Amino acid sequence: MSTSSPSGTASDTTRVSEDTRPFAWLRSLGPGGRRAFAGAFGGYGLDSYDFQVLPLGLVAISAGLGISKGEAGLLTTVTLVLSAVGGALSGLLVDRIGRVRTLQITVLTYAVFTVLCGFAPNFGTLLVFRALQGIGFGGEWAAGAVLVAEYCLPRFRGRTVGFIQSSWAVGWGLAVVVYTIVFSVTTPDIGWRVLFWTGALPALLVFYLRRRVSDAPHVAEQTRSVERRGSFGAIFGRDLGRTTLFAALLATGVQGGYYTLATWVPSYLKTERHLTVVNTGGYLAFLITGAFVGYVCGGYLTDLLGRKRTFALFSVLSAGLIFAYTHLPTGANTLVLLLGFPLGFFISAIFSGFGSFLAELYPTAQRGTGQGFTYNFGRAVGAAFPTLVGFLASSWGVGGAMVFGAFAYVIAALALLGLPETRGRELL
Repeated sequence: MSTSSPSGTASDTTRVSEDTRPFAWLRSLGPGGRRAFAGAFGGYGLDSYDFQVLPLGLVAISAGLGISKGEAGLLTTVTLVLSAVGGALSGLLVDRIGRVRTLQITVLTYAVFTVLCGFAPNFGTLLVFRALQGIGFGGEWAAGAVLVAEYCLPRFRGRTVGFIQSSWAVGWGLAVVVYTIVFSVTTPDIGWRVLFWTGALPALLVFYLRRRVSDAPHVAEQTRSVERRGSFGAIFGRDLGRTTLFAALLATGVQGGYYTLATWVPSYLKTERHLTVVNTGGYLAFLITGAFVGYVCGGYLTDLLGRKRTFALFSVLSAGLIFAYTHLPTGANTLVLLLGFPLGFFISAIFSGFGSFLAELYPTAQRGTGQGFTYNFGRAVGAAFPTLVGFLASSWGVGGAMVFGAFAYVIAALALLGLPETRGRELL
């Protein structure tokens, strides 16, 4: 990538790169980059919203459709497995038809199928709709993260893409607010359907993307001049194969741990901590607030400490906190409440480095394909963890089985041994 900004001259970029004021990273993007940031932020936040309505409504869905804990876990697993397909396809499209056009397609896909989930008459239909929702769910991140990363100066890339990741907590928080309101004014058998129907909101974002957002100019020009764009053969070839293997393993560990927690914490709080709907919302508020702060701070730390050190630090802390959160004595609910903040912080802060790290591991012509495949491969394989928890919950208890989420972070830490440090790398 050129050292000049996509939206200004080299001298303009020099002045911006020396800017030490708060939010210098945002000013450095230029007008086009800030519009891209807003589009990607909204897309990922609403992606989170549409994902979270399932775990929030899972107890009511299980009762209403008469499904077991294992089947409930399978709903999350199929979402994450199909997200790998969506992420891989989206990565190809990102490199072939552009970042913004792909982002529009993925947002519309996950919005439509989330709404259809609310009309499902039985478990089988819900499973199919949720699987198709997963295709759009997996594809959105690949498009949005690449789009923003390519507008960034290297010194600001970690924190900028980290702020994009923070929108996951915003979407999660919005889902909890809507869940609390809906289940306070409706019965559970209709409440979970209403939650899914509100998933139509992301479709409105497509209008903004079509009118206001475009790919970084230098990237659009370069990709048009490259013949071999978006090739799976390239990311598994001699030059990039090792990188793809270990990046996929890193994504598997981080997402296996995260989705175990995201899927089962609401059920854990209700069934083993015996909390009401309103109290569950309060406990989740601590977790989500910590998550938002973690996303933001994690981005700064990836720029300060480097990508690998930050991943290693947060993997160890996330594993320890998951174990502590799920193994406290029955009468220690206040401590569970307080632990929600640091737990949310660390399991979310680790994601802040993904967008910048994966973008820096791949050249422009294969960036979308490499980033889309590795991140969403991690979702698909990591999806085995919440399913395993679901099947073991009957004998181990939900909290006891969630120890497998802690083990996933050990896998992530080991994967770092095969990857290079990329802090400060130009996107060429």
